[in-house]
Amino acid sequence: MLNKLERLLAKAGISLPDRQKQQLVDYVGLLNKWNKAYNLTSVRNPQEMLVRHILDSIVVEPYLKGTRFIDVGTGPGLPGIPLAIVRPDAHFTLLDSLGKRVRFLRQVQHELKLDNVTPVQSRVEDFPAEPPFDGVISRAFASLSDMINWCQHLPGLSGRFYALKGLRPDDELALMPANAELEKIVRLNVPELEGERHLVIVKPHKS
Repeated sequence: MLNKLERLLAKAGISLPDRQKQQLVDYVGLLNKWNKAYNLTSVRNPQEMLVRHILDSIVVEPYLKGTRFIDVGTGPGLPGIPLAIVRPDAHFTLLDSLGKRVRFLRQVQHELKLDNVTPVQSRVEDFPAEPPFDGVISRAFASLSDMINWCQHLPGLSGRFYALKGLRPDDELALMPANAELEKIVRLNVPELEGERHLVIVKPHKS
């Protein structure tokens, strides 16, 4: 697993310390182990998890600005856990409404000794952002307009929405609400992944 991860990182041009690489592999191990009982992800093969969950998450790290992030609809911790591992100086709140997922996240936090994550069970509309966040991240959580409307209370004045998407979501961009503007779309390179990946960065308009 470690060899496979190192090959993928090399292809993506990402350099990580050994400890972080081991944590990423250990996270996949926990995901695979708990998946059997908790049904956390439809991806069953740990080698495939390295591509579709780990690399797919950490390729966005260079584009995140700030130190306080919230991953909304994090599920089993994607992309929040891999990002927290590769950016230990930032803090990630991992928000999900399902108790079993949050229990899994607490186990991951404990076993991987991640002191920069806070798993929270809550609906996003009910979660107070005190203080507000530098970045609101989501992966396969909702459409852009729903994400912006449901999460508009979360980013600070200079905060951003970071939406991880597959194909470039031009139909969603056309329906984006007036209280936000598109800042940038980044086409992501995820080695060995079929299909396109894009990061959509949106600037909220704070009244």
